[in-house]
Amino acid sequence: MSLWRSNCPLAIAALLATSLLHAPVAMATEPASRPNVIFILADDLGWSDTSLNGQTRFHQTPNLNRLAQRGMTFTRAYSASPLCSPTRSAILTGMSPARTGITVPNGHLPQVVLGASVAKAGPPHQKVVQPQSATRLKTEYHTLAESLKEAGYATGHFGKWHLGTEPYSPLQQGFDSDLPHHPGPGPAGSYVAPWKFRNFQEDSAGEHIEDRMAREAVAWMEKHRDRPFFMNYWMFSVHAPFDAKKELIEKHRARVDPNDPQRSPTYAAMVESMDDAIGTLLDALDRLELADNTIIVFTADNGGNMYNVVDGVPPTSNRPLRGGKATLFEGGTRVPCVIAWPGVTTPGSRSDAMIQSEDYYPTLLAGLGLIPPASQPIDGTDFSPALRGDDWNREAIFQYFPHSPNVPDALPPAVSIHRDDWKMIRIFHDGEKGGHQYLLYRLTDDLGETSNLASSNPEIVRELDARIDRFLANTKAVVPLPNPAYDPSAKAPGPPRRQPPPPRDPGERPEMHGWKTRGCTADVNDGIATIQSTSDQPFLGFALGKIERGARLRFRIKSKEGRGSVAWLPSPTADPSESPQPVEFKMKNEEWQELEVEIPAPGDVPGIVRLFLPTQNGRVEVDWIELETVSTPRRWDF
Repeated sequence: MSLWRSNCPLAIAALLATSLLHAPVAMATEPASRPNVIFILADDLGWSDTSLNGQTRFHQTPNLNRLAQRGMTFTRAYSASPLCSPTRSAILTGMSPARTGITVPNGHLPQVVLGASVAKAGPPHQKVVQPQSATRLKTEYHTLAESLKEAGYATGHFGKWHLGTEPYSPLQQGFDSDLPHHPGPGPAGSYVAPWKFRNFQEDSAGEHIEDRMAREAVAWMEKHRDRPFFMNYWMFSVHAPFDAKKELIEKHRARVDPNDPQRSPTYAAMVESMDDAIGTLLDALDRLELADNTIIVFTADNGGNMYNVVDGVPPTSNRPLRGGKATLFEGGTRVPCVIAWPGVTTPGSRSDAMIQSEDYYPTLLAGLGLIPPASQPIDGTDFSPALRGDDWNREAIFQYFPHSPNVPDALPPAVSIHRDDWKMIRIFHDGEKGGHQYLLYRLTDDLGETSNLASSNPEIVRELDARIDRFLANTKAVVPLPNPAYDPSAKAPGPPRRQPPPPRDPGERPEMHGWKTRGCTADVNDGIATIQSTSDQPFLGFALGKIERGARLRFRIKSKEGRGSVAWLPSPTADPSESPQPVEFKMKNEEWQELEVEIPAPGDVPGIVRLFLPTQNGRVEVDWIELETVSTPRRWDF
């Protein structure tokens, strides 16, 4: 019997005997007899978005149910973070985002930042100074892909990455292949073709990206079926942009219950396409007779998105959980999870064991008879006993999120701990005299986190707070600091005063999706906005409202050689000379370019972004524009 199906003392002794080695070492079996591994990660899929946990009637996931019948469903699975990139880093390294410094999803930005840092002061209305996140997963970390590759596995990555552009792509992190080799936070342009990936084109008109990814993944499995393989299928679904196959949207439109908080037909169609892709993989494993020798992990990177608007309503509801993506409440970090491990998990079983993203790395390596390098600290825990259905209780799990995005139920910078039935959130320096504030919940009695029990349970607060201190010290976390510039009388900038609607602006064109032309005219044909200058300072303007510091404007553009810039005005009547200095960009002559420019906004201040075009008295073509932020990314396709 191979080690991955065995608990024999000899195998355990062999593992202990090699625990001091630096590189992962295969134990007990030849590489060819080890099981394959498929890791499926959904993006922004909430705990209540599937049939697994009995919370939805609207979303349909028969293939996930089919996978659950082959393995174990975990009802208390947690992501490492309420945002995607931190969780992805934890899955690949077994390390907490507090340790890697990747605490927000900014791996697509051009700046290479390899570690977290914190400034000396912040805006006067903020009590703490928030850390700056790393933007790349360091290649010096030993990833799950590298461990399996060294053990003889073929390794392939499909779908979303969002942990860094070249030279920090999957190809530098242990994967032999990467498709579509896209660094962005979502699919390029649309789920339904035509897409706008740099070097990846659709096979047919109207092709769905998950259909294509699943088909490519199956072809890759067929190619590597005679050796162990590790497939990392990190789905684009169900992250924005919100679009889907028209026939599926109409199918679910007919099923909408106006009294159900889950009632977006577009989102339901996106969930169905995600589930269809899982079915494609399961069908292929059965056809290739690989199902009995393949471990499948399915989970999500964070909770459901409840703050965008799709079909006139939020994309989803995380009921009965509180909050969602970008919050430390249960709706932000409790996620669906199924693990099918032939010979280990009991088919159709369920577990309420508490697991999280950091645990997959040590659990998979231990089950495969491999050991992570001793030089790399591992924050996760091997939960093999829970997979076997044995009693297993861990001490605690932590989620570190030192940021405060502008979304419903968001908190100031905080860290959370789960221990048994208790959950506590520490809000950094938000209490009296600069002390921390605490939210304490007993989840068995209050899954919706409605009653803060901190004041009536001071001993539990002290115990959990001490554990948080040890966690932060052990991970060497860069933590929020009291803001020396804090002024209790200072108010956060609010929305501009409501004014009567102005007359229709002649520079406002419906096909420009809210972008107004100034000193130029625009015509949109075949998805391209052609801008013709009529002055020496042509620009496109858009009232963005409040955005976070560090937000970026990304756009695909073609023009004559020249320079343009991105500027920010705090209000329509502001004096441009008193606004932040514009950020310039340079164009090559008549070549399509994808550019990213940081918006020179101070953060949390409503305002207007201006895209000054790079030529005067000439023509500029714009394909699309994206706003890249932590909380409210947007995209305009012309």
